[in-house]
Amino acid sequence: MIGYVSFNIGASFNHCNIPMKKIVIGSAIALMMAAPLASAKTFTLTIVNKTSSVLEAFYASPTNENDWEEDLLGDDAIRPNGRYVVRFRDDRGVCNYDLRFEFRDTRLETLEDTQNLCKIKEYEITE
Repeated sequence: MIGYVSFNIGASFNHCNIPMKKIVIGSAIALMMAAPLASAKTFTLTIVNKTSSVLEAFYASPTNENDWEEDLLGDDAIRPNGRYVVRFRDDRGVCNYDLRFEFRDTRLETLEDTQNLCKIKEYEITE
């Protein structure tokens, strides 16, 4: 819960009965708590599957990470000619992501790419 203190700045400020030291410390704590929230980004990416195979896994990891993170489709899959909106939050303050797409049909190879997710809203996969 966020608490609010209301007061007038100016000549009447000294009548608040709140020591200045407490106001400064309280403000600093509030800013520190809000900083991680301000740097978190929510990404929304529409994946369009223009292949003839079911897309069964999609991974997006910042380019500076060595491992793939969780499958963002979870238990879902994207059928041929289907669309799927993926939303995820990340507080690492990056835009460039490595993308990995895995298909059910083994004749299609796993697709990997790198994109700036701050600039694109849709990604189309073709054969």
